[in-house]
Amino acid sequence: QVQLVESGGGLVQTGGSLRLSCAASGSILGFNSMGWYRQAPGKQRELVADITRVGMTNYADSVKGRFTISRDNAKNTVYLQMNSLKPEDTAVYYCNLNKNLRNYWGQGTQVTVSS
Repeated sequence: QVQLVESGGGLVQTGGSLRLSCAASGSILGFNSMGWYRQAPGKQRELVADITRVGMTNYADSVKGRFTISRDNAKNTVYLQMNSLKPEDTAVYYCNLNKNLRNYWGQGTQVTVSS
């Protein structure tokens, strides 16, 4: 089993910054990628950013240049540094781990950006 525990969400004003953390535990050896998705009210869950086991990163166009994903292998933790936040970034952010074509999800953390 895989457990993902997120932290770091909250309320911030437009232009502000937040850093999300996701600590992974359990049977994570050999995972393919870890990343962050988000879901706003009435919208589908969408990829924000992910990072592969070998360190390749991928970002949604809407966050390129503003968000940075990184990973601490020693701590089995992935981070999402979010800068220049906009109201449209408001959503529940979910940590994701992909292993053997199976997706594991965290419980989600709310990010709210006020205008």
